[in-house]
Amino acid sequence: MSINTDLLHAEQLHAKLWGSYEPVAMAHVSPIYQTSTYVLENFDAAVYLNQHADAGFSYTRFANPNCDELERKIAHLEHAEAALALASGLGAISTAVMSVVKAGDHVVFGDVIYGCSYALFAKVLTKLGVTYTRVDTTKVEEVEKAIQPNTSLVYVETPANPTLKISDIAAIAEAVHKHPGITMIVDSTFASPYLQNPLDLGADLVVHSATKYLNGHGTVTAGVIAGPKERIDHCRMPYLQCFGAVLDPFAAWQLMQGMKTLGVRMERHCENAMKVARHLEKHPKVDRVYYPGLESHPTHEIAKKQMHGGFGGMMSVDIKGGMDAVRIVMNNVKVFSLATSLGNVDSLIQHSPSMSHFDMTPEERYASEIYDGQVRLSIGIEDADDLIADLDQALALI
Repeated sequence: MSINTDLLHAEQLHAKLWGSYEPVAMAHVSPIYQTSTYVLENFDAAVYLNQHADAGFSYTRFANPNCDELERKIAHLEHAEAALALASGLGAISTAVMSVVKAGDHVVFGDVIYGCSYALFAKVLTKLGVTYTRVDTTKVEEVEKAIQPNTSLVYVETPANPTLKISDIAAIAEAVHKHPGITMIVDSTFASPYLQNPLDLGADLVVHSATKYLNGHGTVTAGVIAGPKERIDHCRMPYLQCFGAVLDPFAAWQLMQGMKTLGVRMERHCENAMKVARHLEKHPKVDRVYYPGLESHPTHEIAKKQMHGGFGGMMSVDIKGGMDAVRIVMNNVKVFSLATSLGNVDSLIQHSPSMSHFDMTPEERYASEIYDGQVRLSIGIEDADDLIADLDQALALI
């Protein structure tokens, strides 16, 4: 089936195509299993399920029916054997990373990644004896050059937050897998499974902040990991088991409802973003627009090859006049909301240097093209002309 059909029907409990039904009342929308524990059939079942969380339900911290349905849906959309749902995007990222690295290992990651992901590598894992090298992952040769004998992980975020750099997943995977024992993780949050499938291109694991496009309505914090079943089982036990980044049943249910409209939302996000990007690229008070759908974007050709169905709804914009100008614009937009997240149906604006990437030093930010006058726009599904008019009136006040 096509992705829009899969988003509505694949792995749903009511779906005839997949031969499964909600067992009690034949409910069209899956019920919420709001319980912390489950009655076990007998002693042998209790022993087995507590040691094999993927085989059934014993305790919601290990697995529950709502998360199980969500995980099967994500695995289907990402063409993976299995998936794991967690309580936040960082819960997914940190669980996936911790399932790979150990003391004494070396990690390679991109020079432009989400600020909290950077903090995980630079401020947390270093205390546990893990070293790292930051490279421009749009240059495969730099990734190869950075690999050391003790490298265990190459971590790629594409499209990258906030400059929308696109890294060639297939080329990096080919280079990485010349070295046995190295895992490649891709954060594909900005793309969603609608636009990009990293596992098909050679990645070992893919992570998403499901808070963003997968949910789409700003009502849930969640994360997902997808990949081979053996790796996902390892993420679940002992890492999710011990760290406890558990997604609750109601949040999993909400996320499933949001995902039903992912396809139609992404079509509108992409269409609107292209219109806004082309308009701002010609605006006299804008220095630069970072959007991979523009021919002027340095990794536009990689995006054309790697992404399918569009270039996403995210962009960053360098406004002339620096932080003072940014303050005026952000204080005067009327349709855009000043908020830290992204991927909502409504449009959001943030100042990346002081919000999502405050963990980096100014020097590190500048080296990554994250400048003081830069705002990040999450383009929603409003009428594009209204978004353009809102930005124009705010920019006119500079």
